[in-house]
Amino acid sequence: MSALLYALIFLFPHLIFAQNCTLTISGQITDEHTEEPISYANIFLEESLKGVVSDTLGRFELKDICPKHYHLSISHIGCETQRFYIDLQSDTMLFVVMDHHSHDIEDIIVIGDNAVPTTQQVQSITAQTITENADENLSNMLETITGVSTLRNGNGIAKPVVHGLYGNRLTILNNGVAQSGQQWGNDHSPEIDPLVANRLSVIKGVGAVEYAGSSLGAVILVEPKKIAKEPHLHGRGSYFFETNGFGHGINAQVQQHIDAFAWKLNGTFKRSGDKRSATYWLRNSGAQEANFALQLEKSFSEKWLADVYLSSFNTSLGVLRGAHIGNLTDLEQALERDVPFFTEENFTYTINNPRQAVNHHLLKAHTKYFLSESQWIDLTYAGQLNIRKEFDVRKGDRDSIPALSLTQLTNFFEAKYERELPRETHFKTGVQFQFIDNTNNPGTGILPLIPDYFSSKNGAFVMLNRQAGKLFLEAGARYDYVYQHVATISRTLPREIVRFDNHFHNVSAVLGANYELNESLHLAYNIGAATRHPAINELYSGGLHQGVSGIEEGDENLNSERSLKTTLTLEGSVKDRLFFEVLGYFQHIGDYIYLNPQDEIRLTIRGAFPVFRYEQTDAQLLGADLSAEYHILENFNAQLQYSYLRGQDISADIPLIFMPANNLRFNLDYDIAKIGKLENIELSLTNRYVFEQTRLEDAQDFAPPPPAYLLTGIHLSAQRQLANSRLTLYAKVDNLFNVRYRDYLNRQRYFADDLGIGAVVGGSWVF
Repeated sequence: MSALLYALIFLFPHLIFAQNCTLTISGQITDEHTEEPISYANIFLEESLKGVVSDTLGRFELKDICPKHYHLSISHIGCETQRFYIDLQSDTMLFVVMDHHSHDIEDIIVIGDNAVPTTQQVQSITAQTITENADENLSNMLETITGVSTLRNGNGIAKPVVHGLYGNRLTILNNGVAQSGQQWGNDHSPEIDPLVANRLSVIKGVGAVEYAGSSLGAVILVEPKKIAKEPHLHGRGSYFFETNGFGHGINAQVQQHIDAFAWKLNGTFKRSGDKRSATYWLRNSGAQEANFALQLEKSFSEKWLADVYLSSFNTSLGVLRGAHIGNLTDLEQALERDVPFFTEENFTYTINNPRQAVNHHLLKAHTKYFLSESQWIDLTYAGQLNIRKEFDVRKGDRDSIPALSLTQLTNFFEAKYERELPRETHFKTGVQFQFIDNTNNPGTGILPLIPDYFSSKNGAFVMLNRQAGKLFLEAGARYDYVYQHVATISRTLPREIVRFDNHFHNVSAVLGANYELNESLHLAYNIGAATRHPAINELYSGGLHQGVSGIEEGDENLNSERSLKTTLTLEGSVKDRLFFEVLGYFQHIGDYIYLNPQDEIRLTIRGAFPVFRYEQTDAQLLGADLSAEYHILENFNAQLQYSYLRGQDISADIPLIFMPANNLRFNLDYDIAKIGKLENIELSLTNRYVFEQTRLEDAQDFAPPPPAYLLTGIHLSAQRQLANSRLTLYAKVDNLFNVRYRDYLNRQRYFADDLGIGAVVGGSWVF
């Protein structure tokens, strides 16, 4: 018997050693920004079903563990749950840094693998917040960031406004690629699924010289996370249901890092029907979405990395039927009615004309090669295909023929070189080439709103950053040459093709400094100058823009805009209880291009519509953003956000039209670390007060600005750790008191109220 035992020990020693479960995992958890310990964090070793809570010093210890592979999950209220893959063979100590939400207002994000600090103000939305607002589109999610508003056309069509600028003046980076589509229209939402991202960020400064889009305004980053080096299959599934519009949505994501490469697949489906205001249904306001994204990554060596990203965004959006009027008399009545025309007391998922159908496909291929530890190159190719169709209310079988049908193909090439220089200096330079072919598809039977065109943009930039003790400095410059070949159709009879060849030279430059006054107080200053050439729609629009229910006319004689913007930011904390950030900005724009309502309502064979014309003036924007959070108790916080903006047409000495009204947010958050098996329980009471836009003259618009309004909401979320997965449940109610209101930046405010009360319930399962 003893001989058999010795043989088993010799042949299968792991059978004996596996019983020696004496290993320990210990560590400390600290805050990423303050470096203070995070107490009462939940640490769970999934395979052994063991869990502990960190002490007041952020320390934890798991004992009596067998040597094997484990997944360690660490969660805390207000933090993104972190999950680690550990091959445990000996006692292990971990030092974990977590990004706590109480410091989101001073969040400085990392852009790229080797990015450096910045003098620009950056605010972000994390993955958990994105998941718990899955019913919202990208623009509505960003609206929770101070200084960001939303220009809407109904409830489903929205685009972000940052410091009063939107559209072609903003750059939206979808996984590092400047989004290219028909973003010229006020009713054209960014064709991006926010659920593919792990972080949404807004860079409010003026140092966006690195990016190929417009450098006149802010930069918005939609950032999927790198794939973790984890050999097992992991993922996330989420679902939501909303009462207003009876909407449903599902998102699924799976990923794995195998020896050959890493991959991640993401898919989203959403559907909602007619929304409801406080007192009536908004007919034909439904929406439907089906999206997917594929992410591939491979390391050929320690020096050579590559990744491929493919996404497809597909949506169908209804446009409020009551916004399309048949004659001048009805239009005048519609502007004064409390209830819009065509309102019916019934709900439907059907999306009839007027409607939009949009498809956007993106392919990105990127590679990075390290020439040495201190220098590397990045090469990127991106192709985008954007297909937009807008359907009007037409008679007979023409109802199925789009009134506007556009196809845009964009090719983008980029080469960047970066180097770490002595004395903590970072150098970056690059060249970029962009080619856009935009075509009106035949068969609409209507003269196109914008013409066919081909555009090329060749640019180069250089940036230099240096850390000198407590002072951080950055400088950058950019030059772009833009060529446009445009083929328009004359508005006079007989019709003929009129061609234009435009040449523009855009130049921008930036200087910035960030100074650490002390451990809890930082001061940043940023100044930049830029030019922006007029967009095709601003030059050559001519006809009915169905989505906004208006006739738009361009001006081929428009000049390039010239901008000078400066920002000053003070951020800090007081006794680790009060955290604040104050940003002031001033921007002067010469030859500012804007869509000016005309004193005309025009009757066409498609109905009666107000007329808008692109015009130029000298303008200035003056504003401030304030963010603050106060820890009343250990688990009870108050948050305050205030945005102030004053836009002025200094040539005519009148206010600028379509400027966001000042707004105030006040939230109360109550957190509970654990109740039974539920963890990280958060209860929030939200309040958003939007002031009346009083800075507008009666003759500047077709209807006066709506009065101020206050919206109140509640939000509840909780998590539960399962054996090898984590469950998050949430519920929220928007417009809790069913307030009847209209928003100044909603183009459909001319005809209808905004959304009434709505509840959303949902959950996500991370495995």
